[in-house]
Amino acid sequence: MKLKIAYQGVPGAYSHIAAKSVYPNQEYISCLSFEEAFTKTSEGEADFAVIPVENSNAGRVSDVHFLLPQTGLHIINEYFLRIEHQLLGLPEAKLSDIKTASSHPQALAQCSQFLKKNNIQPIQRIDTALSCQDILHNQDTSQAAIASALAAEIYKLKILVPNIENATNNTTRFLIMSPQETIPEDNGGRFITSFIFKTRNIPAALYKTLGGFATNGINITKLESYLLNGKFVSAQFYAEIESHPARQSFKNAFDELKFYAEDWHILGSYPAHPYRFL
Repeated sequence: MKLKIAYQGVPGAYSHIAAKSVYPNQEYISCLSFEEAFTKTSEGEADFAVIPVENSNAGRVSDVHFLLPQTGLHIINEYFLRIEHQLLGLPEAKLSDIKTASSHPQALAQCSQFLKKNNIQPIQRIDTALSCQDILHNQDTSQAAIASALAAEIYKLKILVPNIENATNNTTRFLIMSPQETIPEDNGGRFITSFIFKTRNIPAALYKTLGGFATNGINITKLESYLLNGKFVSAQFYAEIESHPARQSFKNAFDELKFYAEDWHILGSYPAHPYRFL
């Protein structure tokens, strides 16, 4: 029986490509939103969800980190996908015809230099591959989409200009989410642990909360804050560290965090992807 893999977007989206790369030859479930992908996975309609969280050039994907704690899912792995954006149009279109290009805001940001150079107006859509459907529906040679080569193949569109992204190292990081918690055995390799926590509303609470990681030699690779319940005195933090829960240094650091944190929750521990160390 094939695994069912949920992703946000329509066929040909970069999340679809990532899902196929991580889980080849399985069943892929297209979802219109991140919430839908999370819900289908948590309710058992999908076995896993493959979710983008950040891009090397455009930064974090909006709302995903805020949604992660609400899903009840666990992070079991990460995957890095090299992003190659294509300018797609109707078969009869030429680059000189193009006046607008539609895509996801992240993709538009990643191709901003090309769009500005060619005086092409960016149009925001909720998905890269969904923009391809717009091109087919409108049948307007002045309209283009920014999407993947797979999307061009699926929707029978012409690649007007290949690889139009600003940077050649344009890469998106994806998290693999599962209803079941799976912590791999510590084999001495490199691991990432993702967790959330809230600090007490006292002076130097954040400094004291994180101090244990410094004294125990644990590298903090990510720290982001989010306001809670519309209040400016209470913040939730999303953090990632390079360590495994079985290690004594990890346990010591979390003992200190628990003392100063108002609440905390580990979202997952998983092997660090080799791309991190290239």
